[in-house]
Amino acid sequence: MKRRQAIALGERPLGQSYKSRSPLPLNPHITSLPPYNAGMNVAVARAISGRDDIARLASNENPDGCSPKVVAALASSLFEPWRYADPACAELRAALGEKLVVDPGLIVVGNGSEEMIAAISRAVLAAGTSVVTTVPSFGLHEIEPLAVGATVVKIPMTPEMGFDLPALEKAISSQPRIVFVSSPWNPVGPGLDHAALRRLVSAVRPGTLFVLDEAYFEFSDPGAPDGVEVLRASGIDYVVLRTFSKAYGLAGLRVGYAVCSGIELATVVAAAKTPFNVNAAAQIAAIAALADASWMKASANGVRAERERVAAALAGLGFRVAPSQTNFIFFDCKGDSASPAAELLRQGIIVKAWRERGYETYLRVTIGSPADNDRLIAELAKLVRR
Repeated sequence: MKRRQAIALGERPLGQSYKSRSPLPLNPHITSLPPYNAGMNVAVARAISGRDDIARLASNENPDGCSPKVVAALASSLFEPWRYADPACAELRAALGEKLVVDPGLIVVGNGSEEMIAAISRAVLAAGTSVVTTVPSFGLHEIEPLAVGATVVKIPMTPEMGFDLPALEKAISSQPRIVFVSSPWNPVGPGLDHAALRRLVSAVRPGTLFVLDEAYFEFSDPGAPDGVEVLRASGIDYVVLRTFSKAYGLAGLRVGYAVCSGIELATVVAAAKTPFNVNAAAQIAAIAALADASWMKASANGVRAERERVAAALAGLGFRVAPSQTNFIFFDCKGDSASPAAELLRQGIIVKAWRERGYETYLRVTIGSPADNDRLIAELAKLVRR
């Protein structure tokens, strides 16, 4: 008991050296990583605002939830939490292959598309290689390459809040190891049209992997290019990333996937992830969600309509709003966005103040339910009138 008490009080166990030790060497690529700008926990928001009715408009979740078929599948005998999940996600990959008209061997499933970004970076990059992406950026397009020692070149958006195609073409033609491009673009919102996507693809040289992140693909306007269809006819090395977190409403279950240009690439990306990376509940839910396309399309259509209504309202308040083909809106507050974000939080509305250097005046707000969107518009109108 005496020895246990001594240890509890901070003394070293018997036999451990009392000599001072040098600090444990840590991976400098990891210790210097920029922080990921995650959404706020709802419990914290309740504590700050003193309200229970929190409008969660920071993390781009689906305000409609998920398909009832997902809930039914998770409540059925299909879900056996005491069993290990299929590490190959064979049934889900087969369902995705049928939907996309793609060989399931070209599909790798991950714990969200975020895990696929990490796996691609581990599989393709090495210290001293380079990556091209955009800025403002989805944080992991920068963080994961930096974690393996690569350098990241970020191409800023135009003054019109769109893609700088000439600058991207020039950077891509310099033969980086990977190009990460979001379309529709998180956090800004616009999507590449067919001509713009072809321009970027044409700039890709041998030795470069083109990664098209289509996490918000289902919210795109009618006629937007389908990255899987465009890139499989391109002749370049590519990966298309998609997720069930957004339009399908499975953010809490974490399941996304990568469609690769070749079997060898898919095999290496799969080897770079952890085994049993997608849990059984996520696999069951994704298969059920995929089978209920009508629910997803109806939800996406409703989000699009609300997106246009909210964008028009914010523009009417004098904010400069980026064009969006997503379930969020990115707009310039013309001052440090941390202040309005804090005021909205006090009113029980969580939004995301963008903190990348040069873009600290921007807010990103998720399209929520009509009632939550009305609260957002009303509170922003109050701030404008002050």
